[in-house]
Amino acid sequence: MGGILSSRAPVSGHDTASRYKHALDYLFARTNGPFKFGLERTEALLRALGDPHRAFPSLHIAGTNGKGSSVATAEALLRVKGLRVGSYTSPHLVDFRERITVNGEPISAEEVIGFVERWTPTVESLGATFFEATTCLAFAHFARAEVDVAVIETGLGGRLDATNVVNPVAAGVTSIDYDHTEYLGDTLEKIASEKAGIYKAGRPAVVGETDPALRAVLARDARRAGATPVRVVADECSIENVRVNASGTTFTLDALGARRQMTTPLTGRHQAENAAFTIVLLAAAGAPYGCTLDDAARAMPSVRVAGRFQRDGRFIFDVAHNAEGALVLADTLALVQPSAPVVALFSVLSDKDWRSMLRNLAPRVAHFIATIAPSAPAGRVWSLEDVKQFADSAALSLETVPDFDEALTRASTVGETTLVTGSFHTVGDAMARLQRSPLSR
Repeated sequence: MGGILSSRAPVSGHDTASRYKHALDYLFARTNGPFKFGLERTEALLRALGDPHRAFPSLHIAGTNGKGSSVATAEALLRVKGLRVGSYTSPHLVDFRERITVNGEPISAEEVIGFVERWTPTVESLGATFFEATTCLAFAHFARAEVDVAVIETGLGGRLDATNVVNPVAAGVTSIDYDHTEYLGDTLEKIASEKAGIYKAGRPAVVGETDPALRAVLARDARRAGATPVRVVADECSIENVRVNASGTTFTLDALGARRQMTTPLTGRHQAENAAFTIVLLAAAGAPYGCTLDDAARAMPSVRVAGRFQRDGRFIFDVAHNAEGALVLADTLALVQPSAPVVALFSVLSDKDWRSMLRNLAPRVAHFIATIAPSAPAGRVWSLEDVKQFADSAALSLETVPDFDEALTRASTVGETTLVTGSFHTVGDAMARLQRSPLSR
C-alpha cells in the first residue's frame, strides 16, 4: 500500500525515524512504472543475498480471498506447537513492517533501513520492483531470525509472483474469484490456473476452492505440475452447524478422521472454510507442522488478523475489495446484526468492480459515504462523479465527500455503526487517523 508512511509502532530516535521514512520512500518509489511479471529479478537478488529462502521451510498460500485469514490461522496453530514462525503478507494497513513478522513481532525499522541502504545498487541494477525487493527483505529477515517455518502469502496471482521462488513443504490455493483480470485472465478458469502455479513437483498441494468446476481446474493443474499428494478440502472435510456472532465463528468440523467443534475469533461463515483449509494444509505438510483437531481447537482462539470484520467500538473495519468479498461482508453483517443504522465509509480503487460491490452491500448498509483514500495510487483513484451517477440510477443512498478526514468524521457521526471498507487503503488510512494499530493483540 504505497504512500502511507506513518506507523503506530514506535520507531526510536529522530535519526532512525528519518532514515526509516527515507527507506520507505525509496521502496514505494519502485511501485511506479509498468507492472513486471517473472521470477528472474527476485532470483538474482536472492543470489546476491546468499539465497536466504533456502535456509528455512515454508508454506505457500495463494487465492483471491481468504489468504490473510489462512496465513494468520496457520501462524497461530504452528506457534502453539512451539515453532518459531515467520509470516509474510501484503499489503499492510498502517505500517510497512506489518508485512514481515516473526512470532507476531514486526521486522525492525533498523533492519529495513539496513537492507535498503546496503542493497540499493543491486536493486537498481536488476530493475527489481517494490514487491520483489520487499520479498527478498522478508526472506533475508526470516533466515537471520532462524525461523522454524515461514508462512508465505502470494502478492498477485501465483505462477509469476515474486514469492514463487520458494519450494514449500506444502502449497495451497484458498479460493478463486475475479480480481486483477488484466494480469491473471478474464475467466475464473484462467485465474485458477495462474494461482495453481505455486504447486510444485513432489510437494503436497491443497485445494480450498468450494466450486466443483474450479477446484477440478486447480487439482488438474496441481497434478500436471507433479504435486503429490493433491488434497481437496471439500472431498475430505465436512463443515456443519456454522454459527456466527460478534465474538467469532463456531462450527463443527469433520476432518482428519475426527470430529470437533471449533471456534475462531474471525467472523463470517467463510472463516470455517478458511480454518478447514489451513488444517488440511498443515496436515499435508506433515511433521512437525500438522496438528490434531483437538490441538487446532485449543490454538484457534489465538488467531488474529487485522481488517477482517475487525470490530473496535462503533467501527467495523473490513478490507473487502472485490465483489465476492463485499458479498461475504454483507452476509456477515446480516448474521452479526450490528447496531443500526450501518453507515459505510467507502473508497475503492478504480479498476475494481465497485458497482457490484455497492449492490452487494446495499441491503445491509443504510447509507454510503464515498470518498478517496489518501494512500490510493494516483493512477487508480476512482471517480466520485461516476459513483454518484451510478448510485442515483440504482436508487442507493450515497453521498460523496472527497476529503477523507471530513468523510471519516461524517461517517462516524451519522449512524450507529460505522463500516470502513472498499480496500486496504481505505481501512489503513482510517486506522492511521483513528490511531488503531493492526499489530495490537
